[in-house]
Amino acid sequence: MMILVTGGAGYIGSHTVLALLDAGYQVLVLDNLANSSREAIHRVEQISGAEVAFVEGDVRDRALLGQLFADYDFSAVMHFAGLKAVGESVEKPLMYFDNNVGGSIHLLEAMKVAGVKRFVFSSSATVYGEPAEMPISERCPTARPTNPYGLSKLMVEQVMQELSVAEPDWQMAALRYFNPVGAHESGLIGEDPSDIPNNLVPYISKVAIGELVQLSVFGDDYNTPDGTGVRDYIHVLDLAQGHVDALRYLEKEAGLHVWNLGTGNGYSVLEMVAAFEVASGQAVPYQIVPRRAGDIATCYADSHKAATELGWRAERDLNAMMTDTWRWQSNNPKGYRG
Repeated sequence: MMILVTGGAGYIGSHTVLALLDAGYQVLVLDNLANSSREAIHRVEQISGAEVAFVEGDVRDRALLGQLFADYDFSAVMHFAGLKAVGESVEKPLMYFDNNVGGSIHLLEAMKVAGVKRFVFSSSATVYGEPAEMPISERCPTARPTNPYGLSKLMVEQVMQELSVAEPDWQMAALRYFNPVGAHESGLIGEDPSDIPNNLVPYISKVAIGELVQLSVFGDDYNTPDGTGVRDYIHVLDLAQGHVDALRYLEKEAGLHVWNLGTGNGYSVLEMVAAFEVASGQAVPYQIVPRRAGDIATCYADSHKAATELGWRAERDLNAMMTDTWRWQSNNPKGYRG
């Protein structure tokens, strides 16, 4: 079975491509390389010993999508392609809606024409907005996210919902991630931000190798054990396996299905710093700075639905997350460029 993976050269996409190959699927990656590297696919091939078809291109290119669906007999699409920097989305909302929402609609239209109706979407826990209860289960209502990036994810989910009502034979999944971290245990593929990292763990690792001077911790006065924000961090390999499990579920079930993918455990910023220092043996200097607007104190998942329906659970602990991150960062101080 051939799977089209958009954004498959990116962080989560590349690890999921590897998981798909390990599960016996064939893969074609479509990626415009705006925030990713062709080298990631070469390394996936090195790890797996399998060949990955690759096309450089954009999901907004209708002609290219039409040609791909004409040339290949895809059984499903996994959609990772999208912009993901929260701060940038606030500054450039139109770019995010065009890329993330418009691109998804173009992709679904091409799938409809080709008669391919199995779709796994890379969504986000940001669709819950500021949730009223913890942990967050799929029963919690979605709410307006605090930034255009999150809103773009919610908008695509709403498109999927209306499509599933109009055409019930579609088989679709929206996977709501919490905070992906870590890297493949080989140290060959991992997270490679093209600029100053937007996320906590890659920032910590850049400080540890001396590329950045210190970490800014945004607020130490939250109602949490140490005053810093608490989040649910999930190893990217566990996350990738969740996509394979969701795909297998869709092979038997129609409709739109939503699953949280998280560990169900929350760790504070300072706990993450301490765990990274233990795993790496490196000091991570930090300073406390004022809170960021829109940040909430605590956010972690209830993933029982994924466990019950998919048989999926996060297996890797915090030490594995930090150890694998450090192995990737120390072996590849310049990411895929070095």
